[in-house]
Amino acid sequence: MKVARIYMRVSTKEQDLRRQDAITQSARQSGYYIAGVYRDTESGVRYDRPELLRMIEDLQPGDVVIAEQMDRLSRGPLVEAEKLVETIRNKGARISVPGVVDLSDLSSSMEGVARIIMDESQKMILKVILQLAHDEWANRRDRQRQGIRQAQEDGKYKGRRPNKALHGRIVALRTSGHTIAETARLASCSEVTVKRVWATHRAEAV
Repeated sequence: MKVARIYMRVSTKEQDLRRQDAITQSARQSGYYIAGVYRDTESGVRYDRPELLRMIEDLQPGDVVIAEQMDRLSRGPLVEAEKLVETIRNKGARISVPGVVDLSDLSSSMEGVARIIMDESQKMILKVILQLAHDEWANRRDRQRQGIRQAQEDGKYKGRRPNKALHGRIVALRTSGHTIAETARLASCSEVTVKRVWATHRAEAV
């Protein structure tokens, strides 16, 4: 039986994951049993994404990890991205990304030298795509910084408005004794946000 695990990711809660659902239907049409669908709302440069970690834990030899695009799995530096790919491979699983490595390649009956050549070609393509994903993210961040800097010089940028409701939840949870990790989970935010808000609260309380 051919087994697939679907990984979906968007960077913010305002973005919609439903657009990526088509890959599940496509995998079923290709004869795959869907063992799990994993959905993260986290930055692609982070590797502590809860659903990504859960998927890696669930992986079994022979599974195929399917993502809509390679940057759904990683936007981080190439070295870190390759570690993620290697972690998936070490579990005996493979990666499928439409247009990069498709399901027909993965289910191919190739053997021997032909199989080795195909595997090495796919590794090389994945490496290029991973680097491009990181470069695109880095370029976007640079453009955002440049835009903010220009807006600041023009007196038009005031910065983000603080999310008072979220900050209140974080302070309440930390005050009641919850750890940083627990607070981040219960407040549906990152641990970095919890640390920043809590540090600001303590500084203001002094």
